[in-house]
Amino acid sequence: MNTKDVIYELRTKNGLSQDELAEKVFVTRQAVSRWETGETVPNTETLKLLSGVFNVSINTLLGSPRKLVCQCCGMPLEDAIIGKNKDGSLNEDYCQWCYADGTYTYSDMDDLINVCVGHMAGEGFTEEQARAYMKQLLPTLDYWKRYEQLSDNGQFEAFKQQLIDEINDLHIEGMPRVESLNALVGRFVNLAYPLPSGESVKLLNDGTTYLGTQLEPAFGGERCFGVLANMDFILISTYEAEGKNPELVLYKKR
Repeated sequence: MNTKDVIYELRTKNGLSQDELAEKVFVTRQAVSRWETGETVPNTETLKLLSGVFNVSINTLLGSPRKLVCQCCGMPLEDAIIGKNKDGSLNEDYCQWCYADGTYTYSDMDDLINVCVGHMAGEGFTEEQARAYMKQLLPTLDYWKRYEQLSDNGQFEAFKQQLIDEINDLHIEGMPRVESLNALVGRFVNLAYPLPSGESVKLLNDGTTYLGTQLEPAFGGERCFGVLANMDFILISTYEAEGKNPELVLYKKR
């Protein structure tokens, strides 16, 4: 698709008139009209504003001329999984698992490889093939090439360790000690917990990246423990396979 078609489709899909879109990105209705006829193309600053209005990448607005790949883990990028900067704008170099709210979530290549291998094994890869592939791929990506320049000198790792210590100090019965936390995107872990009233409630934001892990119960059984946390809270739940029948064990503000 061309830019003119993309803007028209996004505008109409979001139920905006040309006047309403113009107001949101500080241009005239005539400017929007010229974009949609292909007479002109938005400038760089306006593309950034349009990206925010529609929550799509600038690459999408330009008709997807580039194949976006996360420069930390190598995952192909679509708009729905692109990471965000501190100001909420999309960062087209990273996925939500590797980069969240302006923070890089991995500082150890081996940790990232272990996470990726867990997802890749069984999907056309053996564990050995997946590990060999990731070990070859990651050093070619921009984040790892420029790690010394981009790293935060261990601040995020220190925060993760603080969270781990706080979670373990809760001494939840039957839950093994937490050894590590990985980045998890809200919409994949936002379970609906039942209330005494019979209603269900979700406590997370689908678009936010959290830190968490899944643990097998210490005393056996079919229910797993799920741990999720960020700067504001710690959430612990149990659930059956694929998140079925979740029960909230603890929700603690930090």
